[in-house]
Amino acid sequence: MRTPAVARRTRTLQLGVPAALLGTLSAGIAATPASADAVSSPIERLQATPTRIAPTEAPPAVYTVRPGDTISSIANRFGLRTVDVLAWNGLSWRSVIYPGQTLSLAGASAPSPAPAPVQAAPTATHTVVAGETVFGIAQKHGTSVDAVLAANGLDRSSVIYPGQQLALSGESAPSAAPPATPAQTAAPAPTATGGQAHAVAAGDTLFAIAKKYGTTVAQLLALNGLGSGAIIYPGQSLTVAAAPAPTPAPAAATPPPQLFANLDAEQAANASLIIRVGRELGAPDRAIAIALATAMVESSMRNVSWGDRDSLGLFQQRPSMGWGSPEQAVDADRSTRVFFGGSSDPNGQASRGLFDISGWESMSFTDAAQAVQISAYPDRYGQWETQAHQWLGVHG
Repeated sequence: MRTPAVARRTRTLQLGVPAALLGTLSAGIAATPASADAVSSPIERLQATPTRIAPTEAPPAVYTVRPGDTISSIANRFGLRTVDVLAWNGLSWRSVIYPGQTLSLAGASAPSPAPAPVQAAPTATHTVVAGETVFGIAQKHGTSVDAVLAANGLDRSSVIYPGQQLALSGESAPSAAPPATPAQTAAPAPTATGGQAHAVAAGDTLFAIAKKYGTTVAQLLALNGLGSGAIIYPGQSLTVAAAPAPTPAPAAATPPPQLFANLDAEQAANASLIIRVGRELGAPDRAIAIALATAMVESSMRNVSWGDRDSLGLFQQRPSMGWGSPEQAVDADRSTRVFFGGSSDPNGQASRGLFDISGWESMSFTDAAQAVQISAYPDRYGQWETQAHQWLGVHG
């Protein structure tokens, strides 16, 4: 049972971040977790068959966020899965949406609606299109980056987004057709052998882009005039540093440092439960090891009744994001089945588990876990890979 203080804290978090999405419980885990004070009492599992709310209207290709919208409410309105809307727009559970922002609801391959062409006469505003940069807009209208920034109260760390209206200086010089100069937004052919531009795709992160091109997040931010809190979006063109080696990918990637821990009675019982459910579902050993490592990162292998925002249980699943009710999220057996997903997922198509990820078998250990959890700290799962396989041998 939650104490009044905890209840107040939970309400404060829910009211304080109305438009925030999921962040996982990702605090650093000590090498030897502290012993549990008491073993959690078993929770009766709900037997009701999950239902899915029918969409109230057909989803448009592009949706403009309104005050009070959340990713979950938008997905429910059009009969979509929250995790798909996040992936199509390159967002994570921690991302924040805001009124006026445009979201793609038709997948990464759906084209953005083409704006009306800029008239030949001098114009006072410009509507941002996916993939545009302040530099490209300034060049197109015969002005400077500094003039565009000043006219809109922006600085070099500001982020522009599709659909945004930018005021232009009066010194525009449009022509019937743009000059045939190499545009920054032209589709680049990003390769790991020295390409200077990268077109952001749905699901990309600055960390992943930096890793692909052999550079750092700090260098990417500096090259593109972005701040540490900047948001990237599909179609955006980013300048990247040349890869230091001519090979397409680093041949010898160093594995993440491994963490180890001795499980207490409560943790061992939860590990045994995860292994048992995995065996019942016919999951291979690697899938069960991924589930064990994920539970260790998310909750220290404890079926907790609290977490970041409304995250609950072994896998810190969020009821507000379609993972089930609060009672279902703290049902260790059910939440484990939801993590594995597939045809036996108690949530049906409302959530996406490991078996719903296409090609998860060929993904790296940490990438497979991240595809399910969409965490702000994706590298932490791989740190428990060796230990997870050992737990599988001991408790399986």
